[in-house]
Amino acid sequence: MELRAIVWGRAATRMALLAVLATVGARAAGAQAIAITARRVFDGAQMLGASTVVVEGGRITSVGALPAGFRGVRYDLGDATLMPGLMDVHSHVVWHFNAQGRFHTASDGETPSQEAIAAAGNAWATLASGVTTIQSPGSPEDKELRDAINRGVIPGPRLLTSLGSLSETSGTPDELRAKVRAFKAGGADLIKLFASKSIREGGAQTMTEAQLQAACSEAHAQGLRVLVHAHASEAMKAAINAGCDQIEHGIFASDEVLQMMVQKGTYLSPQCGLVFRNYLDNRSKYQGIGNYNDAGFTSMEESLPLGIAAVRKAVNTPGLKVVFGTDAVAGAHGRNVDDLICRIDEAGQSPLAALAGATSLAARSMGLADSLGTIAPRMLADLVAVPGDVTRDATALRRVRFVMKGGRVYRNEP
Repeated sequence: MELRAIVWGRAATRMALLAVLATVGARAAGAQAIAITARRVFDGAQMLGASTVVVEGGRITSVGALPAGFRGVRYDLGDATLMPGLMDVHSHVVWHFNAQGRFHTASDGETPSQEAIAAAGNAWATLASGVTTIQSPGSPEDKELRDAINRGVIPGPRLLTSLGSLSETSGTPDELRAKVRAFKAGGADLIKLFASKSIREGGAQTMTEAQLQAACSEAHAQGLRVLVHAHASEAMKAAINAGCDQIEHGIFASDEVLQMMVQKGTYLSPQCGLVFRNYLDNRSKYQGIGNYNDAGFTSMEESLPLGIAAVRKAVNTPGLKVVFGTDAVAGAHGRNVDDLICRIDEAGQSPLAALAGATSLAARSMGLADSLGTIAPRMLADLVAVPGDVTRDATALRRVRFVMKGGRVYRNEP
């Protein structure tokens, strides 16, 4: 136990030092013009040949040949694929394991400082892995983390959060409308609804059509998007008819429901495997907490092939807007790309479509397409590079060698 504490202490110190150095280095580089060259550049829609991306003042100023007379910092990444920063539309960044190696809950005695340190560590791990923007549907603790990242106090991805969620127990339609307004007043970036049970409980519909209609219409009146947790086709159908913006999970989606989503323009954020594998790999850390019981873990084992099949069906539905969302929880932060690799290697999605779902299409789903998700002049300079040709070897996504967010370099490895 003492040795483990010493090792953990050294690891924590090393992580903190790396985070500080990354922030200092990023600030130092932020004021200079920067040119990044790679053998191939994925711009968010198509793969370009060898190109140089020039960044000034945190934004991209040119893509193509290096401008004549360029003066500034140069990064020649050689045989690499340069991409927009990846965007995970469903990540629970504050979820973590406590000092006892168990999933943190409100009753385990952790101090606010311990919670904050863990959340900061997750944020850094996520950013360092090439994910420069995340959406958390969501926890109240997200707010201070989001604001600290925005102030540059700690390094982490851009964070959009719902600050909490609403469900069938949240009240009448009028009460739901009031709670949506309260989330807006509290600083929420979006609204999260639970329209069905957890997959560990079968995933059946829970919220009524009237509840969904009230919550989604009020959110739109407040200028907020709505993400809906739904596994059952009936729950998905009710959310789509209510005009909600995005369905999370959708593991039991029927062909009829997927066609409804195409017609309505509803986004789908399915999970290919990371969340299930992470729970199973860390079973001892979750076991016995809430519905993390034997029946729940059996359900997650059974969901592994179902998840892959659901993604395969979704990505083969013409016109369906499938975005990259991992549902990353404690144990999965920094490994978000494993779900993207699963989509390509196990569910059969084309590499370019998968990458678009994690960049340009994800940006559109979050209302950020005017500044993120595409490598083009005037866009914010969120850039990530991996070795080789990622369209030939999706596992290269695990070997990130360059990370820039808003024109600041947070990671650069030869």
